[in-house]
Amino acid sequence: VDAVDVFRGADVADIGAGTGFIARMFADRVGDLGQVYAVDLMPYFVSHIRDGAIANGYANLVAVQCTERSVELPANSVDIVFTCDTYHHFEYPSDSLASIWNALRPGGRLVVVDFIRIPGVSRPFVLGHVHAGEEVVTREIQEAGFEKIGEDRFLQENYILHFRKRF
Repeated sequence: VDAVDVFRGADVADIGAGTGFIARMFADRVGDLGQVYAVDLMPYFVSHIRDGAIANGYANLVAVQCTERSVELPANSVDIVFTCDTYHHFEYPSDSLASIWNALRPGGRLVVVDFIRIPGVSRPFVLGHVHAGEEVVTREIQEAGFEKIGEDRFLQENYILHFRKRF
């Protein structure tokens, strides 16, 4: 949460939220002045997140069903979009990135955490599971209208890339 620089009052989308673990941490951080959209493709996870938000009193956490091509968020609705070990699952990266670009407010940020994929270095699981390395991911995101503004290298098997929406 600190590496993503989520602030109180921010509106955040966690794309590929899965169980909602990180989305709940974001909801705690943004407080009652912010909103967190936990977005996932799998109906099971969307239901799980929705039920958990209600059961645990997270009024600022909304579960969203996405599609393979769109995050299904309104235009200019979020300050930060976060993906963790999800980007490599995008079947249609240019479409997904266009919907993320649309959902971000002016100056909004996209933070991507994904696996380091280097033949001869990365684990066989990563090499067989992750379709593209960091260079391809960076190029695809930049081509979709984002500028790279930073990176973090403190995780053992993952990189963290920070982008800002360009106009």
